[in-house]
Amino acid sequence: MQLFALPRRGGLLAFVPRDKLVLKTPEANLSTYTFNRHVIRHHFCANCGIAPFGEGVGPNGAAMASINLRCIPAVDLGALTVTAYDGKAK
Repeated sequence: MQLFALPRRGGLLAFVPRDKLVLKTPEANLSTYTFNRHVIRHHFCANCGIAPFGEGVGPNGAAMASINLRCIPAVDLGALTVTAYDGKAK
């Protein structure tokens, strides 16, 4: 599993196959946006603005999900090895 930090947005993303992501609340409770090439669907809470996950297609063509680990209380964030990613500079 790859982990990337997005410090400006406060996200800590883990990338997994989309079929491994199981939602505990209805997806209808989320709002969605896309930008740039519109290939990634970013889901967020319309009430508080937290971005729990996104969906897209990985380099190999498989459906992928990026999960914001800061939205999962059971994850020990201190035990993870994280790669910082400056998407704005890319």
